[in-house]
Amino acid sequence: MPVPTIAEPAATATPKPQGQPAQKSMTKAERRELQEKQRAAKAALKGQPTQQKESSQGKQGGSSIAGQTKAKAPSTPSKKSFTGDIQGSKASTSKDLSGAPGEDMPPKQLSHGLRIFSHFGQPKPVGHTVKGDIHPAIIRLGLLYSDFKICGANARCIAMLTAFKQVIQDYTTPSHSTLSRHLMTHLSPQITHLVSARPMSVTMGNAIRELKLEISGIDIDVIEQDAKELLYTKIDNYIRDRIIIADEVIQELAGKKIKDGDVILTYAKSSVVEKVLLEAQEEGKKFSVIVVDSKPLLEGKVLLRSLTSGPNPIPCTYALLPALPSLLTQVTMVLVGAHALFSNGAVYSRAGTAMIAMMAKTNSVPVVVCCETYKFSDGVMVDGFTRNELAPLSVTQKITKLQDVKPTLNLDNLNPLYDLTPPTYITAVVTEVGLIPPSSISSIPLALGKASL
Repeated sequence: MPVPTIAEPAATATPKPQGQPAQKSMTKAERRELQEKQRAAKAALKGQPTQQKESSQGKQGGSSIAGQTKAKAPSTPSKKSFTGDIQGSKASTSKDLSGAPGEDMPPKQLSHGLRIFSHFGQPKPVGHTVKGDIHPAIIRLGLLYSDFKICGANARCIAMLTAFKQVIQDYTTPSHSTLSRHLMTHLSPQITHLVSARPMSVTMGNAIRELKLEISGIDIDVIEQDAKELLYTKIDNYIRDRIIIADEVIQELAGKKIKDGDVILTYAKSSVVEKVLLEAQEEGKKFSVIVVDSKPLLEGKVLLRSLTSGPNPIPCTYALLPALPSLLTQVTMVLVGAHALFSNGAVYSRAGTAMIAMMAKTNSVPVVVCCETYKFSDGVMVDGFTRNELAPLSVTQKITKLQDVKPTLNLDNLNPLYDLTPPTYITAVVTEVGLIPPSSISSIPLALGKASL
């Protein structure tokens, strides 16, 4: 009877260290600690001079563990750092920030600060790679997004829908397929490209969902050109009803709250607030405006130029955010815009809005937010850290002319663009369906005759 033999282990297998438990029996924390130790060992090998590496290879030629570590070390991909995308700095600096530890700083301390903000919307470089069948209008729009040439919730949404009209115009339904099914597949890479250029806003998401709903409702027997004309009409109606006409109604409702002799304080730049102030000026009301601004974008300068130009300029005062406490004593109303409004009544707007609303509440100054209903979201946000977006350093340096402060190993330039204002600091929200308190935000879909927004 043949005696069974035991196969010898492969010569290339890595011997298991004595006293180390199996990977399956280790806890998640133990596995993470083991991985950190392995990374530190690889990084230490990278930092050694070439002569030491060659001599160590000659001495430890018989050690399979060291041989495998050195063979794998050059091919280990470095973690991508968002600071490299923001600043477009030198390769050496971005390499140090992306996970390769420096000589004086341990890897845990170096990467901990980056992980805190890693979930923020990370801007891509202007010439980011184009993947898939992307329409030229979408490529151009992505460049404008990433360079902040088109900024603001309304402007971004209108530009996106206008670009989608060109995409639909140049689209041809392939054989053995229908427009209602294949067009949404064709639009998906276009949307992905725009999101890669800059994180999607709430307004863009609502408009895309509405467009996909209209596409899915097209009858398969409709002629392709007629279906395209129908989609053109739907897009134009959405822009007209949800943005243009909505702004006109908000102008009328918010303008009634402005009286002669009022001092209106606004922050940064909101297109609908700008229209409200200009409309009140055309009606002959005598009031003044305080434009509060802050870095990194300094959008208040654009609003200031618009309010003070023309044959009948509005008396304005321009100040930065640190001067706010000394200005609130003479303010009668705070009028701000919004990037999004969530179902719990919180306002998601330009960073600094929450500070203005809180200080105005302390000084018993009413805070009025102008916001269209297509900016409403069914979600809930409790702070501005859960979701945010970072302004790229190249854009902020171009706007602020600040060239002397550059990121180093111990300093990162982070500019969050938005913050969240709690509903307790907001007096009222002006929409096209009327003035409503923040506590009644959840009733907006019912006022529009919809189950949800």
